[in-house]
Amino acid sequence: MSDADTEGSVDSGAASEATETSETSETSVPPVDPDRPYTESEIIMTAVRVVTPFVLTYGLFMIFHGADTPGGGFQGGALVAVVVFMLAFAFGIRPTREWVGSGLMTGLAAGGVIVFASVGLGTLALGGTFLEYGRYAPFVGPDATKWGMEAIEIGGVAAIVAGVIMGLFFLTAAGYEPDGGDET
Repeated sequence: MSDADTEGSVDSGAASEATETSETSETSVPPVDPDRPYTESEIIMTAVRVVTPFVLTYGLFMIFHGADTPGGGFQGGALVAVVVFMLAFAFGIRPTREWVGSGLMTGLAAGGVIVFASVGLGTLALGGTFLEYGRYAPFVGPDATKWGMEAIEIGGVAAIVAGVIMGLFFLTAAGYEPDGGDET
């Protein structure tokens, strides 16, 4: 075998290796690291970081304005839930679900129902009808109706709406398995 034959076979081998390397590097997808945090887009993440405090502030404003504005606690609770949605869309649904935790969502919904029922049943215990706020007048003064409605809007409706909407979002995002299994 001559040097020319050896060089030709080496060159063709090197050329085929270079072709294979370039083809595999263009078509191969890097492995996914499960410990790496989710990032969709730096622009989305930055926008959410900027907008979230304002949406949360407006949601809390709506909640604490309560019965004085149309929607009040319902719209405020929905806006608080939207803040969690924005965080989930920017930073990943699974990490946000783990951060929020099911205890918070359940606590909000159940706590809101307890506040609502307590205010309503408290008037029954005082000899009135369900949610007859005037029965609280000896305890809170002449503005008993306003304070009763505020308690329902702030402590009841806003918490129920925020907890239920967040819970439904995360349940929907988890998906459905016909065999009844839970996605982990």
